[in-house]
Amino acid sequence: MAAGEYVSVSSQADSEKADLAREKQELGSSWDTEVGELADIYRQRGLDDALARTVAQQLMQHDALGAHARDELGISDATSARPIQAACASAGAFSSGAILPVLAALLSSSSIVSWAVSAVSLISLALLGVVGARAGGAAPLRPTLRVIFWGIVAMVGTTFVGKIFGGS
Repeated sequence: MAAGEYVSVSSQADSEKADLAREKQELGSSWDTEVGELADIYRQRGLDDALARTVAQQLMQHDALGAHARDELGISDATSARPIQAACASAGAFSSGAILPVLAALLSSSSIVSWAVSAVSLISLALLGVVGARAGGAAPLRPTLRVIFWGIVAMVGTTFVGKIFGGS
């Protein structure tokens, strides 16, 4: 999981770097056009023409690439891709989420281990759905049902793949 997250977020970071390099080149070759692009963004956000152009010019005089990264490309320090951080978060989340099902597997008899792990996994998913919804300020029912539904889909899919390749 962590490796996949690292690769995915690294690709995003590569895209961001390429976008910034392209924007830097455009700033060097067509400054006035870039001022106009930034002013258009500010007009779309509700500023009048004169103020939008003034804001664009002042921000570009201060940090042209930063202004375009933030307002045109949507890249900021807070939102930029961080592959190592994403991989660590993924590894931590995966490990934390595995604790209860692994304990269920260790503490169950072999005759009911599949059912015990499935039940504990679904209960854990339900609890995490409620916690996640509450943390985000949402009503818990829909997010919890969504997490449970996709958990069931993943379990059923895993079961079928196991059967195809000769699992018991």
